[in-house]
Amino acid sequence: MKRKAYYARKIKRAAHILFYRRHRRPGVKGWELRRRLGSDYPKVLKILDNHLETLDLQIKTVFEEEKPAGEPTLEQLDKARFYVTIRGGITPKETKMMGWRIDDIAGLATAISYIISKKGKAPREEVEDLLRNKLPGWRVDINMDRYIRSGYLAEDENKQLYLDWRTRAEIDQKALVDLLLGTES
Repeated sequence: MKRKAYYARKIKRAAHILFYRRHRRPGVKGWELRRRLGSDYPKVLKILDNHLETLDLQIKTVFEEEKPAGEPTLEQLDKARFYVTIRGGITPKETKMMGWRIDDIAGLATAISYIISKKGKAPREEVEDLLRNKLPGWRVDINMDRYIRSGYLAEDENKQLYLDWRTRAEIDQKALVDLLLGTES
């Protein structure tokens, strides 16, 4: 009974940490969770994730570098960021609640797909040219800034675009590529 109460308190604290935004970016670094929950925080998150399943939510782990092969170590988890996202991805109904137009979302999918096809980085000018073939020119500039500001894309000083934290957290890149290619996973 003591053990159950112990984990109940930790799960409650983990939910508070994950749901309430304290930084510019949502989510929490693993080291923050370890500091507040203890070294068994991966187990606490797994239990919380099982509880969130009934709400169609999940805890997503996003690594700064590439996802490690196999089971990640505690050190790798400490450097990762943890988010609460919708389980199974965003449906068309949720995209309406985002407040974005369907062509804005299509532009984002196009930009992300293009960057994936270029092995994770592409010149901004190339992405803008691609979008100008599909969208009015004035919308392209507005949308590119919106995608960057929203955390889906990142831009460096050389005008190279990369996939940012929100794309890694919210979008199943393999499923997106499969949808575009018309293959099943």
